[in-house]
Amino acid sequence: MWRNPNITACFLALCLWVRLGAVPVAVDKTKISPPEENLEPPRTADTGLHYDRYLREVVDFLEKDPHFREKLRNTDMEDIKQGKLAKELNFVSHHVRTKLDELKRQEVNRLRILIKTKQDIEGGQGMTVDHQALLKHFEHLNHMNPHTFEVDDLDRLIKSATHDLENYDQERHEEFKKYEMKKEHERRERLKTLDEETRKKEEKHYEEMKKKHADHPKINHPGSQDQLKEVWEEADGLDPDDFDPKTFFSLHDSNGDGYFDEQELEALFTKELEKIYDPTQEEDDMVEMEEERLRMREHVMNEVDTNKDRLVSLEEFMIATTRNEFKEQDAWETLEQNPVYTEEEMREFEEHLAREEKDLKQKTDDLQKQKEELQRQQQQLETQKLELQQGSVAVVSSVLLAKMSLMHTNRKLLLFYYFFFS
Repeated sequence: MWRNPNITACFLALCLWVRLGAVPVAVDKTKISPPEENLEPPRTADTGLHYDRYLREVVDFLEKDPHFREKLRNTDMEDIKQGKLAKELNFVSHHVRTKLDELKRQEVNRLRILIKTKQDIEGGQGMTVDHQALLKHFEHLNHMNPHTFEVDDLDRLIKSATHDLENYDQERHEEFKKYEMKKEHERRERLKTLDEETRKKEEKHYEEMKKKHADHPKINHPGSQDQLKEVWEEADGLDPDDFDPKTFFSLHDSNGDGYFDEQELEALFTKELEKIYDPTQEEDDMVEMEEERLRMREHVMNEVDTNKDRLVSLEEFMIATTRNEFKEQDAWETLEQNPVYTEEEMREFEEHLAREEKDLKQKTDDLQKQKEELQRQQQQLETQKLELQQGSVAVVSSVLLAKMSLMHTNRKLLLFYYFFFS
């Protein structure tokens, strides 16, 4: 199927990350076989959203419809955001609509299982279930109609993906900050359990590891001439004096579509990251390495991706190489030079953890009291049951004794009558 990246520029208003196109190249079209209809969606890059698979499959199948593809090509970004493109769903072919219905049913079922699992886990741990947060999992579709994919579903998907992906990096920063604060909190709590001498040794070791981690070669500015030349020389095995930006772009445009997507950009920073992080070394945290990689990608995108479609075109790349920033000589400031949280934020985080721990302890105590009360009630029931059983035995014994006494009396009477009248 022929694809055009300009379609992606529009659909990336949805921030779909899905390649709806590739740059047209000079080829002999007479040698290309006509495309075959295939309803199995191709694999595309992960957006990082919890509904990524659903998003990609919906886009892939919509793009198979000629009418929708044509409308997408001729619709600008603002019209897409305002929901005008979503209305074109009414005109797509029946087999595409049927497939979209099936995809929606699968997604609704996946979300129901996910939410049920979260409720069971949180409820089992004595945590208060945040129902509003759970419902946010459904914002990208109309869950009130779980059976058919309608215009409202496409409109919701567009708006959710646009919003979520525009805020993806910010949310990632917050999650990483929590990770770092939690790690530091656990370290501090462990120190409290140690005697003074052991604590001093631990703190000394910690400072030595920090210093060792920070002792690394200069990190080139991501996207700078020096950084790209190093990749050109060490990864590509080419003479740095022969560095050519256009050739470099072609070498690292892995899928040959004329664009650097986020994954292709991130791959360019591996050499720089290897200067800082070694998975075999105690002082190097691989979670921090991936955050550093994403920081580098974010920096280059902000500098080079002028139309903000989350892709770097060859044209954007070539323009960037003419700017003064491309010859940036200053070293890149790594994570250890840019603390992700302040002591005030750390204090607030620890206070929040303390409140959570207190609430959890209170709930645990309440549950223990409830358990003890249930056990007490159970014992009372067992006692009452035993008393009833014992009472029943006494009644039965009395009845049997009465019957035996009556039988004994009747026997005497029979003997009396027998001797008297015989």
